[in-house]
Amino acid sequence: MLEELARRGHGTIPEPGRRIVRAELENGGTALPWADVRAFVDRIVALARADYAAASGSTGCVFFDRGLFDAVSALAQVSGTSIPQELLRDYPYHRQVFLVPPWREIHVNDTERRHGFAEAEAEYHRLAREYEACGYQTIVLPRLSVEARADFVEQTLGIAPRQVLAH
Repeated sequence: MLEELARRGHGTIPEPGRRIVRAELENGGTALPWADVRAFVDRIVALARADYAAASGSTGCVFFDRGLFDAVSALAQVSGTSIPQELLRDYPYHRQVFLVPPWREIHVNDTERRHGFAEAEAEYHRLAREYEACGYQTIVLPRLSVEARADFVEQTLGIAPRQVLAH
């Protein structure tokens, strides 16, 4: 769906975790969720902060596939702490957050995602609780085609495609 939003001219930021796993596997690193979860999460937080900074000068909507909130939530879980309130102050996001529930039909493990469906469900429910506890309005994306989900996002936010880019 992120690719579809980008095709429609919106800014997008890909998932930090997958980018880190890809880089670590290519470089023989160990900051991986199955090797050194704390190093992995620390890297995600740093990359998500950099992504936020890079997007802050953009005009229009920028859609994050897992942003800083998700990263700090994972860090809080790993370290047994709570989400720091300064995150909400220093890195404000739109108050509406779109959540994609885990869908068994499309859940696929690959070299970058090794966790199972049960872990994906647990993470989804944890994030939904934490977003709402921090004042965000969570909106669950319906099980529709990619194009229809992108339409749903644009309609919910009251935005139109900035310009449709060629494939």
